[in-house]
Amino acid sequence: MIVLDYRDRRPLYEQITERFEELMFQEVLTEDMKLPSVRSLATELSINPNTIQRAYVELERRGYIYSVKGKGSFVAEGSRLRSSRHKEWEMRFDEAVKEGLQIGIGADRIRERMERVLDKKENKREGGMEHDTSSTADETV
Repeated sequence: MIVLDYRDRRPLYEQITERFEELMFQEVLTEDMKLPSVRSLATELSINPNTIQRAYVELERRGYIYSVKGKGSFVAEGSRLRSSRHKEWEMRFDEAVKEGLQIGIGADRIRERMERVLDKKENKREGGMEHDTSSTADETV
């Protein structure tokens, strides 16, 4: 469920936060689903519980999860967050395309670039090795 890349320059809590967000957007983690306890996830990942706690605090700050005292952390209602994030992405994408056109990048090159990104993502999903950073330095839960 969670993959930590120790060669990644980002802090572990950011990697954990990002992965939980992905799982929520992919609806692997659904509304009101209980997340693993800080201690159990820290044990599974063999990392300091403070790292997990920091990720959970960040997820709660962003509105992705909520905590119930004595019960744990749960996935928040996601459709509003998902819709907002999709709109933000569309705006950034449109701006990037407009900027590319303004600096002389043609539509064919934009399409090629998009296809290349989609192909890389598909390769990763199918277990391909292209730009795959997983190795013995990675830890999977």
